[in-house]
Amino acid sequence: MMTKTRGPVPPVILLLTILGGIGLHYWLPLMPVLDESWYKAGIALIVLGLLVVIGPAAAFRRAATTIIPFHDSSALVVSGMYRYTRNPMYVGMVVILIGVAVLLGDLSPFIMPFVFVPVLTVRVIKHEEKMLEERFGDDYREMKKTVRRWV
Repeated sequence: MMTKTRGPVPPVILLLTILGGIGLHYWLPLMPVLDESWYKAGIALIVLGLLVVIGPAAAFRRAATTIIPFHDSSALVVSGMYRYTRNPMYVGMVVILIGVAVLLGDLSPFIMPFVFVPVLTVRVIKHEEKMLEERFGDDYREMKKTVRRWV
């Protein structure tokens, strides 16, 4: 059974949060905290975050299950990064947001990961967890006991 999406999907939330960070950087800069010497670190964090997103997405593909939130999963992925966090793709998105903030260099964009995490938790993760528990029962409940939601 496929359910309707409840609002923006995680990549859209990520994009809106990135745009929010850029907007804060230009229209409400709090104070410079990093100079241009941090530019490469910001790029590296963005690339690392993308890799962290891509790896688990590939695991979903190998397991022949959907990556689309609020759609029924056909398999519970518990290997790879899923041994350490139940949401590695979302952790990768947080790393991307931190990379963008480092790249921009002032304090205001660093607010955005603190916006992203609770919005994603309430709007997406809690619903996904309910669906996974209904679909996979004790297997998912056991995973929740041993693997943290974030890190």
